[in-house]
Amino acid sequence: MSKKSEVLKAEARARVGTRAARALRAEGRIPASMNADPTHAHVDLSIEEHHFLATRRRHTHLYEIELGGKVEMAVVRELQWDTFGERIVHVDFKRVQRDVKTESEVELEFIGHPKGGVLNHLVTHVTVRCLPMDIPDSIEVPVGGLDQGGAVTAADLKLPAGVELLLAPETKIAVVVVAAKPEAAPAPAEGAAPAATATPTAPAG
Repeated sequence: MSKKSEVLKAEARARVGTRAARALRAEGRIPASMNADPTHAHVDLSIEEHHFLATRRRHTHLYEIELGGKVEMAVVRELQWDTFGERIVHVDFKRVQRDVKTESEVELEFIGHPKGGVLNHLVTHVTVRCLPMDIPDSIEVPVGGLDQGGAVTAADLKLPAGVELLLAPETKIAVVVVAAKPEAAPAPAEGAAPAATATPTAPAG
């Protein structure tokens, strides 16, 4: 994760809707919004696609969004992708303060394979509380040492310094279950006649 914030120059959106959003994306911009909070109104905006994707590759979490001569600190609350999962079609930002902890959803990254059985993922994302610049890209969940019947709970997760998990410690994250065996075709009953084979009929002469 990046410990620095990045500047995004945003433009207000005068129009919303599918047609307006499609036009923005054709211009290389991503429709976005910042949700309302007790002291701010909802804002519809757009950001430059190429620059935003570059910040994502640098694992940036905290943004300084410049809009209308003002700067607001924000983190990504949700990314919406197209049907094929290839292009971001909307970004939902959440206003934050640099030195105030906030809640964020983080993906779990399962590492390794259990010794036996099949790993069943019960939780794939968790909510954490931390400073905006401490938001992890993901949280690793090692599962290579698990035997059949083994499980990983929230208490087993190793969190970065300053990150608090908002999940009950006993919550199961993943369990190793017995691998399903393919069902064998039932054997014919003793004494049963074998299935008849169709015999071609000679054409009438």
